[in-house]
Amino acid sequence: MSHFSVVPTSDFAAAPTMEFAGVRLEQMSLEHCADLAEVVERDRLDEAWFASTPSAEGMEANIRARLKNQQAGTVAPFAIIDLSTGQAVGATTYLNIDATNRRVEIGSTFLGLPAQGTGINPAAKYLLLRRAFEELGCFSVAFCTHWHNEASRAAILRLGAKQDGVLRNHKYDPKTGTLRDTVIYSILPHEWPAVRTQLEARLRRHGRI
Repeated sequence: MSHFSVVPTSDFAAAPTMEFAGVRLEQMSLEHCADLAEVVERDRLDEAWFASTPSAEGMEANIRARLKNQQAGTVAPFAIIDLSTGQAVGATTYLNIDATNRRVEIGSTFLGLPAQGTGINPAAKYLLLRRAFEELGCFSVAFCTHWHNEASRAAILRLGAKQDGVLRNHKYDPKTGTLRDTVIYSILPHEWPAVRTQLEARLRRHGRI
């Protein structure tokens, strides 16, 4: 039987600065609040009923909650910075950290509309996946989304993730009074080289590398 060294939870919950293809991921902080609130308010990102994007008014509380969960070792929150402007254009997070089983989920992600389709999101995913597999030694990286979020489901499949299943009536949303079916996807270590290659190809098409 093979034995693997345990990576400390503190390593998984860290949010180190990473740069690639004109994008920087950095530790989320309250300093990002103004930029992120502006992005959400301008593009009305919080109005999608199937997503859980914080409102502009709730951005500070959302950031504080992410930081509190980071202290508990369950998440690692990042701000997404467009290096061409130096501004935060979105956010993303390692969720449901399970250091013992070397598993993380990538989620709680939102991105301003002008940044969508520019290669910023693939660059951010590249950085998160590279760290997960090449630095943290993850056995699995998960992605979860609402059944009705067709754009998110298509984007996850474009990454090369495979669908694991659907958790029916998984979550109750008090805002809409609806129950969410959650679709779960994952990428495994042996799949990462192919995922990395296709992400690099996408970034070349966007002229980012």
